[in-house]
Amino acid sequence: MKEVRVRFAPSPTGGLHIGGIRTALYNYLLARQNKGTMILRIEDTDQGRFVPGAEEYIIQSLAWVGIKIDEGQGVGGPYAPYRQSERKEIYKKYAQQLIDNGHAYYAFDTAEELEVMREKLKLAGSDNQQYGITTRNLMRNSLTIDKPDVDSLLRSETPYVIRLKVPENEQIHVNDLIRGEVIVDSSQIDDKVLMKSDGMPTYHLANVVDDYLMKISHVIRGEEWLPSAPLHVLLYQFFGWQNEMPQFAHLPLLLKPDGNGKLSKRDADKMGFPIFPLNWTDPKSGEISEGYKESGYLPEALINFLAFLGWNPGTTQEIFSMEQLITAFSIDRIGKAGARFDIQKAQWFNQQYLKAKTDEELADFLLDSLDKEQITCTREMAVKICNVMKERVTFPQDFWLQGKFFFHAPITFDESVISKKWNNDAVKVLHAFSMEVDKATGFSAEIAKSLLEQVTASLGISSGKILQALRVTLTGGASGPDLMMTMEIIGKKEVCRRINHALATLKIHAS
Repeated sequence: MKEVRVRFAPSPTGGLHIGGIRTALYNYLLARQNKGTMILRIEDTDQGRFVPGAEEYIIQSLAWVGIKIDEGQGVGGPYAPYRQSERKEIYKKYAQQLIDNGHAYYAFDTAEELEVMREKLKLAGSDNQQYGITTRNLMRNSLTIDKPDVDSLLRSETPYVIRLKVPENEQIHVNDLIRGEVIVDSSQIDDKVLMKSDGMPTYHLANVVDDYLMKISHVIRGEEWLPSAPLHVLLYQFFGWQNEMPQFAHLPLLLKPDGNGKLSKRDADKMGFPIFPLNWTDPKSGEISEGYKESGYLPEALINFLAFLGWNPGTTQEIFSMEQLITAFSIDRIGKAGARFDIQKAQWFNQQYLKAKTDEELADFLLDSLDKEQITCTREMAVKICNVMKERVTFPQDFWLQGKFFFHAPITFDESVISKKWNNDAVKVLHAFSMEVDKATGFSAEIAKSLLEQVTASLGISSGKILQALRVTLTGGASGPDLMMTMEIIGKKEVCRRINHALATLKIHAS
């Protein structure tokens, strides 16, 4: 079997979209499953869209989610350089080979001439206004200009591009591992530019040449590249590399949460969820877009979520470690239809991964938050808090955000509870309970429960009627973690202090 060599080949034109992480993940899973090689190649041939810092951001993002690069930019390898802007001379050589073999040509048309051509076609009612089979012989190129004149134009450094010469009346077959056989007539393909006037290759030439030279076995990329696949197949044929052509797999689109259209940064911003794996600062505007990491998503939860955006294991299992994904993954279980980006599902995965951690591991999250707030807390107390709260949180920061009452007594009380539950019975029980707690020689959740039962029994008042009133005096809210454990964590003195403060503050509400 041919060695599996896959590449993730992003362009450094901005922050790496979360869809790019999914593409990298599917490549990585196939490579690991087959003991193959995962390559990172930076496709920076579009220098006009180059964004400083984007390449470093790509590398950091892949590292954070746990996708290890075996070869490529930042790692090195036998086919370096892996940054396309450093491979210009390689592409020139292959572009020249296409010209020499009659599969490409020089085009000297100016921007104005191209616009005139399009306007003429538009006025003539043509649906196809591209530079190709029907228009190439009307334009200024090496197919219509005598060779001595072409040589003269080249010597005088007249600006030109190199275009692919698409053959007429040919059926081009693309075998896609996800979509099956795709057949396109050559009349539907225009004579794409292969080398730009600045001497840089376009994506089409560079990626085909690099995939061949780097011995790529599978090209797994987004659906948006499917229309370009027939052109790439032609290039493999023209170079005589058809037997070395990689297998193609074009991944389904990521759709908006409602399933209506492709997911964009604007959609994510509007709906309040991240589109980038890490915080991304736009170097032009200075705008900071919060990443999944900074929003509190665990990398393993994000990976699990992304794996299911287009792929399914064929079973009811949903929680997969990276190792389990590597074992279970198969391209033939990737669907053709777009995958709806359900952010609630991403949050669910995050909850599951948080709950699966030990209380000691979770305590690190809480202690980190407390350190930022300059609040001192013992690890023992942090472990207890995480234990009672872990069923209720979605993100690591929630231990602090939802558990502030463990460290700060409430200064306001939930009015809905006060209006319904704060009455003479509540006042009697809380007053008596506070006195019993104060006299107790020890204090724990069990002792608190026992004392409360004793007090309510002696007063002939059901404990169920006053539990919410007790909770609101201690936390200020109507809901929260186990109340007895909450009291144990807060401690005997603080329980009494908070109850007495509430009794004094809320006395006017009792009737």
